[in-house]
Amino acid sequence: MAYFSLNEEEFKVFCFLMKKMYCNIDFTEDEVVLVLDKAQLAFQDEGTLLEIDAPVSICGDIHGQYYDLLRLFSAIGWPPERRYLFLGDYVDRGDNSIEVILLLLLLKILYPGSMFLLRGNHETLAVNRGYGFLEEVRHRYSRDIYIKFNHLFNFMPVAGLISGKIFCMHGGLSKDLESFDQIRSIERPVEIPLQGLLADLLWSDPDRYIKGWEISARNVGYVFGEDVILEFCERMNIDLIVRAHQVVDFGYEFFADSHLVTIFSAPNYCRQFTNLAGVLQVDSNLRCKIFQLKPK
Repeated sequence: MAYFSLNEEEFKVFCFLMKKMYCNIDFTEDEVVLVLDKAQLAFQDEGTLLEIDAPVSICGDIHGQYYDLLRLFSAIGWPPERRYLFLGDYVDRGDNSIEVILLLLLLKILYPGSMFLLRGNHETLAVNRGYGFLEEVRHRYSRDIYIKFNHLFNFMPVAGLISGKIFCMHGGLSKDLESFDQIRSIERPVEIPLQGLLADLLWSDPDRYIKGWEISARNVGYVFGEDVILEFCERMNIDLIVRAHQVVDFGYEFFADSHLVTIFSAPNYCRQFTNLAGVLQVDSNLRCKIFQLKPK
């Protein structure tokens, strides 16, 4: 994979912006636009299916919980010393969606080989206009900035494949997915439709109490049983499926004889749950361990 690069002056500019974040100084609109434009170039340099090698730490939903994100980085390590794959849902619900997404984008720009970001279902205008992100952006910036954020989201990868053996997405599997080439061939920018492969990757959920496929109560995507997971892993020669999208008490939850794991990385979610945050750490030999962060 050929990464885009910054020249010396650009690197200094983005390091300066990172220092502003550390000092809790708001970015100007021009600075936000600069970050979004450069991040778009970084995403365009990657495939719709991210194909990366371990080691990597995999994080689930963050949902605007900026200070918990800082705690995760402080506990595990910052890029570029540590490599990360985030599974989406950076915005909405929490108080600091702008800080979360700008920090992750800055890290992507500065260390593109150590920071990988997938798209979640909340990285769509149809969802984030109703769950907090629109109001947060309009309170601090213009509506044009909100539109530009969502334009950027249309360039984000939608799934990841780690060392050819660990398949990652925000939501879940799709009835339509027969080959990874289907994801590789998706051209971006792309809006997320209400049905089909893209919708399923961002919206679907596992359900240990069913077999096969059923329509999701979310009205987008499906729920799928453990039999579907086992058949998919065998057919696609995959060891593990890693997804996010659902709060789980301990920050992680395994399904289907440990062939699928849900990872959720926002502790004390929405101040309504007592859940821990979880991060799946995958070493260079594809051995996995769970890091947990307690609510503060």
